[in-house]
Amino acid sequence: MDRLKQLTSHFAPSSSSPSPGGSSGLPKLEQKHPDDVVIVLAVRSPLCKAWRGALKDTRSDELLTSMLKSTLARMSALHIPAALVQDICIGTVLPKSAGYEARAAALAAGFPETTPTQVINRFCSSGLMAVTTIANQIRAGQIEVGLAVGCESMSYNKDDGAPQLSEDILAHPVAKDCVPPMGWTSENVAADFSISRAEMDALAALSQQRAARAQSLGLFKQEIVPIEAFQKDPATGERNRVLVEQDDGIRANTTAEALAKIRSAFPQWGEGRTTGGNASQITDGAASVLLMTRRKAAALGLQVKAKFITTAVCGLAPRIMGIGPSIAIPQALQQAGLSVADVDLFEINEAFASMYVYCVRALGLDINRVNVNGGAIALGHPLGATGARQVATGLAELERRRGKVLVTSMCIGLGMGAAAVFVRE
Repeated sequence: MDRLKQLTSHFAPSSSSPSPGGSSGLPKLEQKHPDDVVIVLAVRSPLCKAWRGALKDTRSDELLTSMLKSTLARMSALHIPAALVQDICIGTVLPKSAGYEARAAALAAGFPETTPTQVINRFCSSGLMAVTTIANQIRAGQIEVGLAVGCESMSYNKDDGAPQLSEDILAHPVAKDCVPPMGWTSENVAADFSISRAEMDALAALSQQRAARAQSLGLFKQEIVPIEAFQKDPATGERNRVLVEQDDGIRANTTAEALAKIRSAFPQWGEGRTTGGNASQITDGAASVLLMTRRKAAALGLQVKAKFITTAVCGLAPRIMGIGPSIAIPQALQQAGLSVADVDLFEINEAFASMYVYCVRALGLDINRVNVNGGAIALGHPLGATGARQVATGLAELERRRGKVLVTSMCIGLGMGAAAVFVRE
């Protein structure tokens, strides 16, 4: 615990730190209206190491089906019939046949054939884009109830990186920067903004220590639903059904000193400050967020977890895509009429420690309000799932703290960023 205090004090905001956003509009956001878009359920699967963890032998369509089955079980416990869901939006990045998987998985899981599905892919924000899409459909009056899902099996679907682009595109001075691997962008952020390896390792260690503490205290049990998975018998090759109930990528007892000994993952770029220890883990996982109008929630007698307020998406130079949250968060706060001081908790995806250090520093955030139970460095970053997973994790902790405002955010490959604002009831 002393080590945690040392790390958090190192990243304490200075008195001169910026505070983006206008004067507090929280009282207005807390007002309740029948047409409010509200969240009544936000859960996630365990997050497991790709190729080595408990979900490695489970196909992406099987993972999605299992997540939807577990979501339906939670809905049933709340007396919410599956037929009430008027649309399902699934955020996912890697599957080549995502549309097939989405529709078939929903039907196999138990949703009626009258419930349509759609797929959205905006790289690392796909889960949040699913939430936003459903929220916007509800806000526009197109549906009353919708389910947003983020899902990614990085074990089953290979990330082939950038496709072969035309010579005309590659001749463009900015467009060409969409092609290099994401590790290159991490090194650019570290070099351009003078972020040291020591700072990166310090926040990476903090993420692991916080996640280990949360897991040991059972804090994740509130947000995790068990997932039926498959595990291959090494002797026979047969796949057996198993129940997976907890994350398996958290590295307890991680220290900054130990991380400092890990060799560079990208020595060919910059000063090679990014390592396997201070970057997000490659992970399998899924999450679900059920949204509806406040009017419908009241009619069903449901407890509202939070109100969806807004999502902001920004674009920036692809070569420094990691700083996206530092742009998207102020935009989202401005749309909501809030300031940094109004926010009780931030969930910022730890794609790389370089961008995490930069965003905390640039926004002047109190590290004691950011990723308080660890982030992607410890838990992992299943590409399509992260945006929805952050909502489940953030709202669960916001409830424990009796806080009001949650901001979730992430950088997005190819040079974008996204952030969303939620207000707890």
